[in-house]
Amino acid sequence: MQPRYRHILRRGAAPLALALGLIASPAFAQTAAPAQDTTAPAASEDEEAIVVTGSLFRRTDTETPSPVTVLTADSLDKAGITTVADAIRSVSADSAGSIGVGFQSGFSAGGSAVSLRGLGVSSTLVLVDGLRSTNFPISDDGHNAYVDLNSIPFSLIERVEVLKDGASSSYGADAIGGVVNLILKKQFAGVEGRAQAGASEKGDAGHQRLTLTAGIGDYDTQGWNFYLNGEFQQDGRVSNHSRGFPYNNRDLTSIGGNDNNAADNSLTTATPDAVVVRVNQSNLNNPLTGSATALSTQFQTLSASCANGTYTQTSATVNGVGCKHNLEDEYFQLAPLQRKWSINGRASVRISDDIEAYLTGSYSNSYVSILNAPRAIRNTQPYGGAPSLASSNPGIVLPVWICPSGVNCATVGTPGRTLNPNNPYAAAYAADPANGAARIYYLFGDILAGSDRTNEVYRFAAGLHGTFGDDWTWKVDGVYARDELKIVQHGYLNIANLMNAINTGSYNFVNPSLNTAAVRNFIAPDKTTPSYSQMVSLDASITKRLFDLPGGPMMIAIGGQFRDEKLENNNQNAALDTYSLTTSSAFGQHTVTAGYFEIQAPILTTLEVNASGRYDHYSEGFGRFSPKIGVKFTPIRQFAIRGTYSQGFRAPTFAESGPRSSYAGFVTTTPPANFQAAHGGTTNPYSLAYSVGRGFVGNPNLKPETSRSFTAGAIFEPFKWLSMTIDYYNVKKSNLIANGPDAGRAISAYYTQSNLAAATAAVAAIGPGYSVNTVDGIDPLFPAALPRLLIINAPFVNVNNDLTTGLDFSATVRAPLGDGVRLTSRVEATHVMLYNRHTTTGVQRFAGTLGPYDLSSGNGTPSWRGNWQTTLDMDDFSLSATAYYVGKIKAVATDQGNLSTSCTASLYKAPLASDPNSERFCYVKDFVTVDANATWRVNDDFTFYVNVGNLFNAKAPIAPASYASSPNFLTTWHYAGLIGRKFTAGASFRF
Repeated sequence: MQPRYRHILRRGAAPLALALGLIASPAFAQTAAPAQDTTAPAASEDEEAIVVTGSLFRRTDTETPSPVTVLTADSLDKAGITTVADAIRSVSADSAGSIGVGFQSGFSAGGSAVSLRGLGVSSTLVLVDGLRSTNFPISDDGHNAYVDLNSIPFSLIERVEVLKDGASSSYGADAIGGVVNLILKKQFAGVEGRAQAGASEKGDAGHQRLTLTAGIGDYDTQGWNFYLNGEFQQDGRVSNHSRGFPYNNRDLTSIGGNDNNAADNSLTTATPDAVVVRVNQSNLNNPLTGSATALSTQFQTLSASCANGTYTQTSATVNGVGCKHNLEDEYFQLAPLQRKWSINGRASVRISDDIEAYLTGSYSNSYVSILNAPRAIRNTQPYGGAPSLASSNPGIVLPVWICPSGVNCATVGTPGRTLNPNNPYAAAYAADPANGAARIYYLFGDILAGSDRTNEVYRFAAGLHGTFGDDWTWKVDGVYARDELKIVQHGYLNIANLMNAINTGSYNFVNPSLNTAAVRNFIAPDKTTPSYSQMVSLDASITKRLFDLPGGPMMIAIGGQFRDEKLENNNQNAALDTYSLTTSSAFGQHTVTAGYFEIQAPILTTLEVNASGRYDHYSEGFGRFSPKIGVKFTPIRQFAIRGTYSQGFRAPTFAESGPRSSYAGFVTTTPPANFQAAHGGTTNPYSLAYSVGRGFVGNPNLKPETSRSFTAGAIFEPFKWLSMTIDYYNVKKSNLIANGPDAGRAISAYYTQSNLAAATAAVAAIGPGYSVNTVDGIDPLFPAALPRLLIINAPFVNVNNDLTTGLDFSATVRAPLGDGVRLTSRVEATHVMLYNRHTTTGVQRFAGTLGPYDLSSGNGTPSWRGNWQTTLDMDDFSLSATAYYVGKIKAVATDQGNLSTSCTASLYKAPLASDPNSERFCYVKDFVTVDANATWRVNDDFTFYVNVGNLFNAKAPIAPASYASSPNFLTTWHYAGLIGRKFTAGASFRF
């Protein structure tokens, strides 16, 4: 093979920017390369050329008109990063909607994704070697599709290119916020491996990782290469209890906050120690027919002892002694058990001097085991029924008499009828069972609750790349990918089986430790749900050098793509037979055909122009053309300016548009003061914070979201040892696909009313598709008051637009300090200047707040994010420190019904005139953490390294307004502050 062609085809080869010193060792390197020397001759054919993300053309630098961040394997090693998810999410442009493994309670529990520019995971396109993969079967927030970063092998990463600009003109849908391109090793010969282990200084968060790669064949001399790779990683659990206050307790009164643990220490809430009160029962065979009004103010605890101590509740309606509990401390975890392993292989063959072929195959298995609070019975009702007071159920009752299964217990003298040992009123009301039922408040603490999620991804890619003539190059690539997800839910209560266990007395509520495994499994059988997504694609393109311009050759490329995608996300509760289990589902299949072009015109030695466009047609019946133009002007070697303008789109996901798709998402809501007053104030758990569901159904008439974006920036190299970039971005996303954009306003409208009829009408007045789906059981203490809203219906619609603007900064210092010693330091930061959602009722402002609160666990949009890595290299030893910064976040969210961003709209606690310190709860403080890494190369074959994560043991800022797997912290931005200082050591070898 001719040297020229070898470089043309080696798309995975290290970029020339390495030689320029830009991304040799600093992490998070950006295209801050020294401005091109306009007096230098054109690159020769023997210079190494690469294809940079966002373009079809080879080039000898990464200084495209679009801003690109490049992460190298070396820089990620020096940062101590061991997963693709952590690598990509460390980029400062990752913002609102980003998903980390710390989020365990939502649709995306167990998955991980990036959200460039804060526009959502479905507006960031993830590629592997420039080609698409299939999406995670469950959409984030029930409708946002994304590629699970946990499924991608980390040990094969050669570099990651993050294009922070719209790229629908090259890649089609979903590239509104940007593109992440994971570039894997193309060839490998020899054997290399790595072993590492670590743990937090508290002895938990155990970490083990093993990798091994073996390859044969010298591609340059023999024309072929084959390698196999395997990797394994496991990360252990971390409990909330182990980290203590405030991450294990919702009672923040000791620091001036609210006591949201009151719900755990009230006789009318559910805890692992059952509490009962006497009520009527209209149907002695149906535990759901207890009356709303208690026949006594005296509540009784069934437990013989209270392991955590007792409390006494005294009021006009509720009296008695209960057992103390802190459920977050007893059951919740900060980190799940996660285990993943993969096998990957690649064969590369030079068929002739003009044609190369490759075949890759990979299998990844990601397992996440999540534990959470047990399931409860309190004001619990089955699915179905009209949202009216008559159909609402005030709770579950224990009858006076129990009978064998299927026997009528209402008949005196029924064989097998005995007094219920779980009902303390049974003996006294044996002759009057209708007045002796015991309404029960109980948490099934003896039944494991949580889920096991196994995600298996199969991916195969093959391609032919070649040239003909003097100036034609071509390529054909095909991909098949399938993502199979199996979720096993533990601890969810089967409605019919629970009723049976109550009627027969088979479950012991007095002493749950005596229950057999068979009884527990009968009440809460595991629910296993398989789902999958699948994609088949074929891409082909051809490029040609047309003629020479003053700055170089005029190039043109054209190409096409065919893609077939399918999703079956099955309903975990299709039979509606299980309490509180999600009913979300999504189904769909379509084909996409596309044609695209790109033109590169170096008009002058100082001026480069790039233009591209793509038309995509979807089998649903819509199409979209996406153009883009970029310019780079380099008047002098030390300075260049660049800019782009583009249009893009995001196609509706199957969850959003599929006629069979639906879901209900839940968001923590605190009822307003008027509702609380009607229910006796905040001493009544019924009026405290709880989860409101929002039900959505797929809308086949949705149109694609469209975008308009532009960037403008400059590259500086005033000195050889210093380079800098600054880029401004401005993205407007229109026809926004929103799941009930006024759902927050509808919930507020519900609670402005005093009765259900008026509340239902107020919700319907919000707009078409808005309605009350389900209300909670009547408050037993105040049965005439408005019941709590459980689920509200809201439509998927195209509405209004988002506008976000900001600045990206980067600077790199490369300073030789002597023979064999050099210092490299790089800083990268993003400032979100504006993130506004324009709605019919006003502008929702998100920058620097917890909004958009409904997006990916409500971790918000920090106005500043940044990282800074400094590395000192000394021959065979290097020492690196990497700092991460997240700016402070205001605890308000304007998408929750209040457009104000003042502290009076705080989601947790508004400032009090009587307490000047209460304003501190309006902000989540800024956060800085530092990781340190030391590497010692013993010889050419062996290297040892030590990493200390969160070197200074920085604590996560308190964030009591969060609603993820909390309490009181933001999983997306402050996870390192929850785990604390962590130590890892390892060794690598290569032969």
